[in-house]
Amino acid sequence: MTRKEIYREMEQAFGLVPSFFKVLPDSTLELEWKLFVRSQIDDGPIPNKVRELIGIGIAATTKCRYCTFFHTEMARLNGASDAEIEDAIHYAKSSAGWSAYLNGHQIDYEQFQNEVRQACDHVRRNR
Repeated sequence: MTRKEIYREMEQAFGLVPSFFKVLPDSTLELEWKLFVRSQIDDGPIPNKVRELIGIGIAATTKCRYCTFFHTEMARLNGASDAEIEDAIHYAKSSAGWSAYLNGHQIDYEQFQNEVRQACDHVRRNR
């Protein structure tokens, strides 16, 4: 596809050509656009709202303000409530905190795996 054809698709999807696509070289533009559509726009096994909530959590953890803004707006566009957005952020904070704690203490990984499996088995038996 030519840059003009790709831009036409972007305009149909967004009503504009986002500036972050304009800086991509011709050699990668089509590939990046197709990947963007597949991973950010198209329906997939994970519903778009849930996928965007995951994106918010990742963006918050990596501290990317561009990604945080993008995924928050896309989550809202896909029906996420403020409470769901807050929950995604809180979950990311908790997960990142526990990751720092477990890694900082160098908790034995095999023991950790065994304990998680044991806890999951316990929950399954008691449902």
